[in-house]
Amino acid sequence: MKKNDLCEIVISDMGKDGEGIGHAEGMTVFVKDTVVGDRVSVKLMKVKKNLAFARLMEILEPSAYRAVPVCDKARACGGCTLQHISYEKQKEIKANHVKNCLLRIGGVQNIDELMEPLIGMEEPLHFRNKMQFPVGVDAEGSPRLGFYAGHTHSLIPLSDCPMGHRVNRPILQAFREYLTESGAAVYDEENHCGLVRHLLTRVGFATGEVMVCVVINGEELPKTELLIRKLQDAVESENAQSEGEKGNVGLTLSSVSVSVNKEKTNRILGDYSRTIYGKDHIEDKIGESTFRIAPESFFQVNPIQTGKLYGKALEYAGLTGEETVWDMYCGIGTISLFLAKKAKKVFGVEIIPQAIENARENAELNHVTNTEFFVGKAEEIVPRLYEEDPEHYRADVVVVDPPRKGCDAALLSTLVKMQPKRLVYVSCDPATLARDIAFLTKEGFSVEKVTPVDLFANSMHVETVCLLSNRKPDSYVHLNLKMEDYYRIKDAEKEQGKK
Repeated sequence: MKKNDLCEIVISDMGKDGEGIGHAEGMTVFVKDTVVGDRVSVKLMKVKKNLAFARLMEILEPSAYRAVPVCDKARACGGCTLQHISYEKQKEIKANHVKNCLLRIGGVQNIDELMEPLIGMEEPLHFRNKMQFPVGVDAEGSPRLGFYAGHTHSLIPLSDCPMGHRVNRPILQAFREYLTESGAAVYDEENHCGLVRHLLTRVGFATGEVMVCVVINGEELPKTELLIRKLQDAVESENAQSEGEKGNVGLTLSSVSVSVNKEKTNRILGDYSRTIYGKDHIEDKIGESTFRIAPESFFQVNPIQTGKLYGKALEYAGLTGEETVWDMYCGIGTISLFLAKKAKKVFGVEIIPQAIENARENAELNHVTNTEFFVGKAEEIVPRLYEEDPEHYRADVVVVDPPRKGCDAALLSTLVKMQPKRLVYVSCDPATLARDIAFLTKEGFSVEKVTPVDLFANSMHVETVCLLSNRKPDSYVHLNLKMEDYYRIKDAEKEQGKK
């Protein structure tokens, strides 16, 4: 078999990125946009010794698990790699992905006994509270907004994204009108000229507060009064459209800002932003905790499922009110505030100074007084503090929520030295979670429970909460037993057996 060959295959498995897997003439073939049970015609695009990557040409016989995508741009966009699959099957695929990683990479042999059911979404649409839309122009030079096609900077124009909050549709329309009427030049990334680069939106699902941030290659945005008026009208139109719907929260345009990014870079937000209307932040809730969110703040994009994720982490922590807890990679303190409700003391550590400032503000906002936050690398901060005062900075429970690359090797070594009774690992990548578990189990920890949580429907991304316990004893009792004592004990056991 060679490149550009056409062949017919049946999809029998799914890959880690959501691609279907079939076989032809002893070769494993990976095909995007397919699902287990599909019989398809494909064109080979890249051929190696024992495997090939192919393009879907025709669905000859659809799988029972196939669904009609809700977005006609789903296949081209690449953001929703599983939108063609029923949600029930998506959950099964993600749970199996977590299970296989823990078994094959982590070496967790009894994973079926340890793994709890995946926590899915009640409504797998309109769940994202943050969207980032690049701005471009069409062939006629008219402004357009959308997403980049997968692995490219080719802009696919969109009028809406069904994963985002419904208010994005009127906001996108309003912003296109603003660009046309204001004459603001759209950024050309190839020549590094023009003004308007990106449109960022955030919505407080619990509060109804709406934030809009325009990323510009300059200092000033023209005709800001026009922009604000159009955005206000857009928000009000969504209020009128959704009035009376179950669970509807009235929306308010609370913050409009510009972020200045003059660099020739793929980074979206600039080094600083300036508020041109309303507040410099919005607020939202996870559970009963309130959080302030600025344009650059890290905040989970699915607040409803995040509450379930952190609730599971709190359950696994097993707090009684007497424990000292360390929250590694604490960010703006979201997990820390959950833990603080039932812990004696929570220490949070994060390398980003702005995030720690936000964490302290959020603790004050929620009247939480048993938290303390530190800026720096956990593997440097924690050992130093522990050495200074072992009793005060000890760790009964540790929670880690690292980025996709997993825990730093030095941090894993620090965790082993700290010897917490319980370790709760919150992961956004099952493969790096499994890799870190393989290290920790060799150092005296054992996996007790695992729960996958779906925060990103229609994609392969899945969060996982894992509870590990420390098998190493806290202390040893040394006995000096003489041989005559040993025989005396054995004689006593024999007499007891006769009775």
